[in-house]
Amino acid sequence: MTSEMQRTRLISVTVLLTCLALSLTSVVYPIYVIRPFRAQGARELAIALAVLRFRNAAVLISGAAALAALVIYWRTQPGKWRRIFATAGAAFVCVLAALARVNIYELMFHPDDRPSFAAVSRTKLDKDEKVIAIKIGGAARAYPIRNISYHHVINDVLDKVAIIATY
Repeated sequence: MTSEMQRTRLISVTVLLTCLALSLTSVVYPIYVIRPFRAQGARELAIALAVLRFRNAAVLISGAAALAALVIYWRTQPGKWRRIFATAGAAFVCVLAALARVNIYELMFHPDDRPSFAAVSRTKLDKDEKVIAIKIGGAARAYPIRNISYHHVINDVLDKVAIIATY
């Protein structure tokens, strides 16, 4: 085997691993940062939102580069198992590219269309629990922030008026 083939194979593997790392980071990092009940720092949230903004293009380019690297690697690598591992890596990059198109937040955060209520004396709220309180006419409701932070939107009807509680 020539040193040029070894060099080409090394470059192909490096490109494939870089594409894999980029795609994995593009999908996992925003999910890690923007998840329910987790405090988020301003800088990490800004990075996560920037990743979300550019990830579709990044993973598509990454997928194309991984497939090109796989083709080059396949031509220079005679070993069956190494070809299989390289193919699995490129396939995983393509799967991550498809997953990047899914809006996981729509799956995680769904509106609560049927909120349940109890008298204040029967609730299990902490004394320091924050709520969003709404009063319309003679009717009043309080929506615990902890519940809203999971759903992000509470659809309700109060005194025959359709309302949305969110923050």
